[in-house]
Amino acid sequence: MRLFLFTLLLLSLTACDKRFTPEQQLQADISAIENYLSDRNLVATATPSGLHYIVDVAGSGGNPQSNSSVTVHYVGKLLKNGNVFDQTTDMPRTFLLNTLIEGWQEGIPLLKKGGKGTFFVPSALGYGPFGSGSIPGNAPLIFEIELVDFQ
Repeated sequence: MRLFLFTLLLLSLTACDKRFTPEQQLQADISAIENYLSDRNLVATATPSGLHYIVDVAGSGGNPQSNSSVTVHYVGKLLKNGNVFDQTTDMPRTFLLNTLIEGWQEGIPLLKKGGKGTFFVPSALGYGPFGSGSIPGNAPLIFEIELVDFQ
């Protein structure tokens, strides 16, 4: 009898599990980002993908391309609570741009050498429904990025 009740309870909980479709998750992330910006009186530019960004320092020269090697200082935070999940310290890090999350692939080319920007990344352009390490699934993210150099 206990097994039957447990199975019934498990089935009812499973039936109530409402997961968002990818489109619904993107809209939820965009709403969270826009609320975050509004609450802080920040004005950001939005791209069609849902990335929101603020260029804090323009920088100079050209912009990196998708196949560029980029050297950056950055801080990555969760939008929900501001917890830092990754950052550079004294030394910048170098990456091939086309190997990074989509939010960086789209956002970093908006900067010029020496430029600094803040990027508000929907989860679909970040680590998606599964997350990574201390980043939970479906987490919108904030990245403060300085483009030190690129080749």
